[in-house]
Amino acid sequence: MPFSPRPDQRKALAFLDTGGYLGVSAVPGSGKTAILSYLAAELVRQLIRNEEEVLIVTFANSAVDNFARRIRGFLETPAPGSAQSEHASSLLLPDVGYRVRTLHGLAHDVLRERPALLGLPEDFDIVDERVSTQLLDDAARSWIRANPQAFEAFADRALDENYRKWLAREKWPDLVIAVARSFIRRAKDYQITPAALREQLPHFTGAWAIGAMCLDIYEHYERGLRYRGGLDFDDLIRLALLGLQTDQHLLDRLRARWPYILEDEAQDSSFLQEKILRLLTGKGNWVRVGDPNQSINTTFTTSRIRYLNEFLQQPDVTAVPMVYSGRSNRRIIALANYLIDWTVAEHPNPEVRASAFRPQHIEPTPPDDPQPNPIDAPDDIVMLYNEPLSPEKELDLVVKSIGRWLPQHPDRTCAVLVPDNRRGDKISEALEAAQIPHDDQLRSTVTTRAAAKALGHLLRYLAAPLGRPAGAGVQSVGRAL
Repeated sequence: MPFSPRPDQRKALAFLDTGGYLGVSAVPGSGKTAILSYLAAELVRQLIRNEEEVLIVTFANSAVDNFARRIRGFLETPAPGSAQSEHASSLLLPDVGYRVRTLHGLAHDVLRERPALLGLPEDFDIVDERVSTQLLDDAARSWIRANPQAFEAFADRALDENYRKWLAREKWPDLVIAVARSFIRRAKDYQITPAALREQLPHFTGAWAIGAMCLDIYEHYERGLRYRGGLDFDDLIRLALLGLQTDQHLLDRLRARWPYILEDEAQDSSFLQEKILRLLTGKGNWVRVGDPNQSINTTFTTSRIRYLNEFLQQPDVTAVPMVYSGRSNRRIIALANYLIDWTVAEHPNPEVRASAFRPQHIEPTPPDDPQPNPIDAPDDIVMLYNEPLSPEKELDLVVKSIGRWLPQHPDRTCAVLVPDNRRGDKISEALEAAQIPHDDQLRSTVTTRAAAKALGHLLRYLAAPLGRPAGAGVQSVGRAL
């Protein structure tokens, strides 16, 4: 349907007239992707000239295609209320005037501009997740073999002896790898090389001995990367920032190419993403859209919500809240707002009260909105089990439910979402014991997912080579996931 901005979205679209710095704090379901895509399309239509581009930076690869498709759709349709003819709209070339990238994709583009500046060959290689994981695993296990007494130095002496032996045998290697991975990612995030850390080694004593362990593994890991002549994903971002910091001509050229930068999912911005985008937007025209109350990535990446919150507080930033959401019914909205209010005002931990949530309520959509809130009927909530469920009992109920559902729906696929791989392994074992055919997708790598995506594109083309009809594609062949 034609895009019809809500009242709060129209405030964000005023950026077309004003430019500058715009921060949009948007609740779930408020149309973040729609407004960013529409804004990008209108910038291309009205303000982009010659070789300029609107740069859209988003968090995940899946969002890149979604943004490109939406922007393309807006550009193929005259703007609402405009005098632009259908013929004039068709003169806008598809996929020209804008560029959608993840942070890694943007960093790759920057490095390709002048790889020699940072001592990289023209054909430098990017080591994928599978190879970098193997390099880290090799480095960590090499360190463990060279330091057989290390576990005893770190382990709690009060632990039962048998339990200590089990930890040393079953858990110690994984713990070393996990700690070293976090250490290396954080070091690269702050652009600290192994050599710079080695200069501080005398300070890694006593309780800080774990830092010496991580530094040894970091050095081993970097030697493995150099041997392959490659960069990992963290190097891409680190070196892209270094290039922008050391080459003013490169920075000026990219600023001229991307006069407008729109950042999606800004609540997940990291230290390096913040610095790169601040450099590229030194002359303004930066739009940051995100939900400060919706982020889980701070638990396993270097992203921090505070970067968006601090941006929204800057005096030169126009802060626009987008609060209308048609995603949930009114009782769910009320519950979410209650949680925010209680956390901000009554949480027993003062640090949580001050920083966990931004005081911003979700509001139901206005009357006649294209996305009205679902009907709020008490019968919509069904209590299946009026009893506390242990993890084992829950597992048994899930597997039995799948066993009943699949024979009744032979043409459908059931997916089981789990919080972590350990729980997923238990689900997989239980499905196997119940003789329910299933596919295990717990430990797929970026390379595996990229290959599957490429095969999907190929099969969709073979299914409809002359067009892209809705629904064309490949049906899942799994029965239970």
